[in-house]
Amino acid sequence: MPPEMIIVPIVFALPSAVIVIRMWFRHQEKMAGLGRPLESTPAIEARLERVEQSLEAIAVEMERVGEGQRFLTKLLSDRTQALPTSAPATPPRINTPH
Repeated sequence: MPPEMIIVPIVFALPSAVIVIRMWFRHQEKMAGLGRPLESTPAIEARLERVEQSLEAIAVEMERVGEGQRFLTKLLSDRTQALPTSAPATPPRINTPH
């Protein structure tokens, strides 16, 4: 058996095995870290409080926009009901020069 048949698989298989094993250990470390509870710092708490306040302010403004749309829709529907419906049955003919 020529030595290339032994050396070539070793040259490719050994580094590949090392890389795969290393990736598996890193994955195990990351998964172990996910099980820990996250630390709550005052900076994070303050930031979350600001986000909550901003979100509530946006919700109030969106409700006001919705109320405005409902009001305008009501005005427009009342306006179309109040308009007289005495439109001509056929539109007038317009003669255009050719």
